Amino acid sequence: MREFSVPRAVTVPDDANLTDPLWANAENHPDSVIFARPEADGTWSDVTSATFRDEVVEVALGLVAAGIKPGDRIGLMSATRYEWTLVDYAIWAVGAVSVPVYETSSADQVRWNLSDSEATACIVEKEAHAETVASVRADLPELKQLWTIESGGLDDLRTAGKTAAADINELRRASKADDLATIIYTSGTTGRPKGCMLSHRNMYSDISNTITGVQSLFHEHATTILFLPLAHSFARIVQLGAVEARVRLGHFADAKKIATILPTFQPTFLLAVPRVFEKVYNGARQKAADGGKGKIFDRAAATAIEYSEALDSGRVGLGLRLRHKLFDKLVYGKLRAALGGRCDRAISGGAPLGERLGHFFRGIGVTIYEGYGLTETSPVISLNLDTAHKVGTVGRPVPNTSARLGDDGELLIKGDQVFKGYWRNQQATDEMIVDGWLHTGDLASIDEDGFLRITGRKKEILVTAGGKNVAPAPMEDVIRAHPLVSQALVIGDAKPFIACLVAIDSEALPGWLERNGKTAGTPVTELRDDEDLKAEVQAAIDAANATVSKAEGIKAYRILPADLTEATGEVTPKQSVKRNVVMEKYAGEIDIIYGGGR
Repeated sequence: MREFSVPRAVTVPDDANLTDPLWANAENHPDSVIFARPEADGTWSDVTSATFRDEVVEVALGLVAAGIKPGDRIGLMSATRYEWTLVDYAIWAVGAVSVPVYETSSADQVRWNLSDSEATACIVEKEAHAETVASVRADLPELKQLWTIESGGLDDLRTAGKTAAADINELRRASKADDLATIIYTSGTTGRPKGCMLSHRNMYSDISNTITGVQSLFHEHATTILFLPLAHSFARIVQLGAVEARVRLGHFADAKKIATILPTFQPTFLLAVPRVFEKVYNGARQKAADGGKGKIFDRAAATAIEYSEALDSGRVGLGLRLRHKLFDKLVYGKLRAALGGRCDRAISGGAPLGERLGHFFRGIGVTIYEGYGLTETSPVISLNLDTAHKVGTVGRPVPNTSARLGDDGELLIKGDQVFKGYWRNQQATDEMIVDGWLHTGDLASIDEDGFLRITGRKKEILVTAGGKNVAPAPMEDVIRAHPLVSQALVIGDAKPFIACLVAIDSEALPGWLERNGKTAGTPVTELRDDEDLKAEVQAAIDAANATVSKAEGIKAYRILPADLTEATGEVTPKQSVKRNVVMEKYAGEIDIIYGGGR
């Protein structure tokens, strides 16, 4: 199939904007809980629709008092927390434009985002962020004001707002559907970030049409906790959906400690990138192995996958049902308890999940709704739905979306969620949108039922010296599934054969050292020639090679001396590897692989 379209389910009026659902809920469902704030004692305090709306008004009045005008760009630099969402809505309430900045951004990245957008003000989370902004203030002539959340900045705005002569309801209504709502700078794996201009219509239409097909997730009795960066459009759109559908939403910034929060918050669904699901699986498998129950876990995992696959065929035999019921008591129930005990669904995006993990989690009772999108599409393009679900795909296009395959297999998209263009970069906009179709840069297939599969990046197809075309992404996904592997980069463009750079997971390494009788604390730099570690990596390479032809297989690999991290600039905030950065940094390792180094 070359094209598939889904008609719109929700029409966004021309005079609508993203604050409308909040105001409507505050008026019609004032006591509905839409947020939960963490307290110092580990409990959560609920925030109703009416209370949140009133808090938004207080901060918005402060912005008016500070001279913020409709159309002004306001920087927002903070980890995921309640105040992030509060400020986001306050900015929209005065007709201004929010410019998210990752809280991990370097001074140079902060300079670029705020200077390119010509932000007139910025709200940051902590003093360290304020110091970063101050260090580049000389390069930000438009920036007049700076508030710090943890230093009482929002209280200052609330106090100032008491003297503001403004009607926030009237002011927010002046914003129309096609007005600019936010500029999100793509983290990008190459080059300078570009500012994606998203209108109120873009995001409003995207989330309103999407949640019509996943009402089992988005409803007033649902709860979820956000721990992904709200500066990224993936978490941001769930924030909007939670407000619209009156989902009880909590914020938690430290993804590494999320397991400690889940039992107290008890979400009904989660939002995560595939790496999180991989770590849940690998962690459970390793814990079982450490306790002498590795074989039981492996049989349970195989049964879960078999059970999920049988659900697709509609034939679940009696023997399989009995085995599944047994392992539900021994294994699956404990895994669900670790997720809080109420979580039976999750949304995955940002990278391919893979059929193995999709079937495993559905088999244990947690259905993952895998989806796909880009910042430029607000971001949702497709998603597996309650009534249309196919594991291993990224779902059908959401309502009000058309998907088409170009002559070269590139996925093209049309819909109201397609962005207005790149901020002050018409050339890049014209390259992205041609004849009304957004060019995603991703290669895909569309099956007879309209389900999409992403098969690789158009620009990342490797062409070996022998002329063989190889898509690296699918093999990288398989290698990363190994418990010890953090990242994998398949290489070989214009080279005689395909090879791979492998980074070891720094969190998984200590346990592996202990289990294999190695000295605790031994760094990867001293293990790169260790036969046991090389055997582990080779097993991951073999698994990837089993998915491709011999000509496409990985012939050699190098274990890198350090993990690839966001802090060192080698991966983006959503954990996508910056190929150009890694290739440049580890050029010496690549030379060794291909015989040009020592």
